Amino acid sequence: MNDRATTELQVLKLRRSDLKRCAELERVLFPGDDPWSWQAFASELDQGHHYVGAYLGERLIGYAGLAVAGRPPHVEAEVHTIGVDPEHQGRGVGGALLRALLARADELRATTFLEVRTDNETAIALYRKHGFEIIGLRKRYYQPSGADAHTMRRPAVGTETGG
Repeated sequence: MNDRATTELQVLKLRRSDLKRCAELERVLFPGDDPWSWQAFASELDQGHHYVGAYLGERLIGYAGLAVAGRPPHVEAEVHTIGVDPEHQGRGVGGALLRALLARADELRATTFLEVRTDNETAIALYRKHGFEIIGLRKRYYQPSGADAHTMRRPAVGTETGG
């Protein structure tokens, strides 16, 4: 199943050799908000954070990362980033990446948090679809653009409140 010769989408552990491509995508996706460098991605991997890539064959078309803090039963996770090549957006790649991150959070029974631009309606809809709710607002969170962010939370597996 890890045969990268296939042209079907695969979500796999991010390879260090793909960090340059991640930085290239960052510059395209987040030109006004201090895109991450190769070194920033390398630091995330060096710290042991959970990063995955979306691959079509050998080509990286998206990436996502999750940080985990604490130990059971008090574990929290934070989505650090999700990015998808503009040529492949709207085809379920972001959802596949998010599900891979949430699978890791669910293994740990972690409450998961993230920040998202308040004007990114597509991402907000994706996060809501996967159980996130808006719990706060961070004014001027993204720099240097000064864009605001919503803080969103997804309860740990098994702790959802009924309704």
